Amino acid sequence: MTILIIEDEEPAYKRLQKMLKELEPGHTLLDQIVSVSSALKWFSENEAPDLIISDIQLSDGISFAIFKQVDIKCPVIFTTAYDQYAIEAFKVNSIDYLLKPVKKEELEKAIAKFKALTPATAAPAIDINKLLQSLQPAGTDYKKRFVVRYGEHIKTIDIEEVVYFYTEDKATFMCTKDARRFVVDFNLDTLDSMLDPKIFFRINRQYIISIHSIAEMFAYSKSRVLIKLNPAAKHETIVSTERSSDFKHWLGDEK
Repeated sequence: MTILIIEDEEPAYKRLQKMLKELEPGHTLLDQIVSVSSALKWFSENEAPDLIISDIQLSDGISFAIFKQVDIKCPVIFTTAYDQYAIEAFKVNSIDYLLKPVKKEELEKAIAKFKALTPATAAPAIDINKLLQSLQPAGTDYKKRFVVRYGEHIKTIDIEEVVYFYTEDKATFMCTKDARRFVVDFNLDTLDSMLDPKIFFRINRQYIISIHSIAEMFAYSKSRVLIKLNPAAKHETIVSTERSSDFKHWLGDEK
């Protein structure tokens, strides 16, 4: 059995490593991945393992971003510090989720479930949209407001006032309708899971925009789309090639 661990917390990784040695002494641990970016690089250079054990929150975002960009067929066991409501919701995909700190007996049961899989009963492809929606606590909607600081002041900004988010110099900024910009405490991968996907769309690695922020659109090279935002963005905003098809579906509010 070949296993890949995606975990950025060293104590949690060592704990998994120790338990796997006890439960599966014949396994091969391929690597420890600590971020979304390094996982994408690893999968571009290596064949998929038999099993992935992955934390949800990584150093540069949530691990679901990996599965958005890489077609991974092997089973995944997620580990998470989220409460039980999220765990139960995630199980619509017939994939195991273990609360941290992971207990040895729970990991043993998860591995037994993996071993019991056959080609006919293998877990279905991961439904990323359902997983992201499940991160929302039961009975609540998507993010409604943000708390921001400017100078010595603190204020709240309703989501209806936000037109787009972007990254610059390793920080994440929020732009409002009146062209004010504030630093927020979430990276774009995390924001992607918190925002209403009917209103907000991630056009590339640097920008998440609101449908209400689009002033003009122009055809660009390789089927890409150049967008003029209102208020104007500090950077050129082009829908990436891999996102162009989804962007057009989003514009038309298509499922």
